[in-house]
Amino acid sequence: MKILSIETSCDETAVCIVEAEGGVESPSFEVLGNALFSQVDLHKEFGGVFPSLAKREHAKNLPALFKKVLAEANFLAEKDNDYSENLWKEIESILIKEKELYPSFRNLLNTIIKPDINAVVVTEGPGLEPALWVGVSFALALGKLWGIPVIGVNHMEGHIASVLMNPESQKVDFPALAVLISGGHTEIVKIDGWGKYKVIGETVDDAVGEAFDKTARMLGLPYPGGPEVSKLAELARTQNIPQVAKLPRPMLHSKNLNFSFSGLKTAVLYYIRDNFAGKYENMTLDNKADLAREFESSVLEVLETKTVEALDETGAKTLIVAGGVIASSKIRETFFGLETARTDLKVRIPEKSLATDNAIMIACAGYLKILNEPTVLSNPQNIVAKGNLKYKVVV
Repeated sequence: MKILSIETSCDETAVCIVEAEGGVESPSFEVLGNALFSQVDLHKEFGGVFPSLAKREHAKNLPALFKKVLAEANFLAEKDNDYSENLWKEIESILIKEKELYPSFRNLLNTIIKPDINAVVVTEGPGLEPALWVGVSFALALGKLWGIPVIGVNHMEGHIASVLMNPESQKVDFPALAVLISGGHTEIVKIDGWGKYKVIGETVDDAVGEAFDKTARMLGLPYPGGPEVSKLAELARTQNIPQVAKLPRPMLHSKNLNFSFSGLKTAVLYYIRDNFAGKYENMTLDNKADLAREFESSVLEVLETKTVEALDETGAKTLIVAGGVIASSKIRETFFGLETARTDLKVRIPEKSLATDNAIMIACAGYLKILNEPTVLSNPQNIVAKGNLKYKVVV
């Protein structure tokens, strides 16, 4: 089965084509074409993702990335098509939320022969709704024009499924546990099988990525702040900078699997206020590195402790760790350490190239959904962008 997938949940515009095969026990994927455009540089001046700008950039870049992926997969065959005006009116109504997208969509699709693609998969949430709507609208318009099914998937399920792209990590034994740590989410998910997810722990306020970015701003570091904080933390470790800063470990002994990182961010604020008159300009590089190391250590201790509790509670045989924050080498090292400490546990972490938002993981999640719910190929789905989309409960 050949799947075209689209991801526009935040500030990455991503499109890919994969060939998927195998059953739910052993799915396999071959990437035929893949393209991603990151808007990070555009959002730096805002210190975070600006939703209306993200929406505009998705609409501008999606058609070009789509064409690039078709060409990379050798699916791009051009000729003048003769779609009816009535069909184009239906397409225009589908793109009503993205009026700026309609002209480029029509101009491009009028010159492309329908390729051998069996389904379109698109992120429907969670994420920034204005950004999500661009991808959802494009996918629905494409499905209508080419007469192929469109399947909406959960962005977080995509992060879980991303481990399937690494041949060495394809085997996942159930029950499994997923720890998802990204800019907007921190959660622990019990997995009884592909498509059977239950959130058993989540953040009650800031996600890990948010806490990293806010700490970075207080240290005068550029956006995105997470990698910058981790670089400073690594500097403190490799140069053995004296450890002075002390920060709390929030909810470490809460007797549940939830997280809270807002207080940790506030503790950083107070530490800079009390020791450096509230100004990062008064801090030396060593001061910043020391604080970054302590911040990262606090986050890791909480994440590791809660994960171990969840492993004991669920008896999970496989631990999947995914999301944008796991690009950090120290975080990867910490979780791989659990595999060494627990001989009955397999730890699965996607390659760094798949840690960020991408269309490949969405294709993987879409294929698993098709395998579990084959009727989605024949029954049109009501796909609506949902910023706070939750997992589907499967009993």
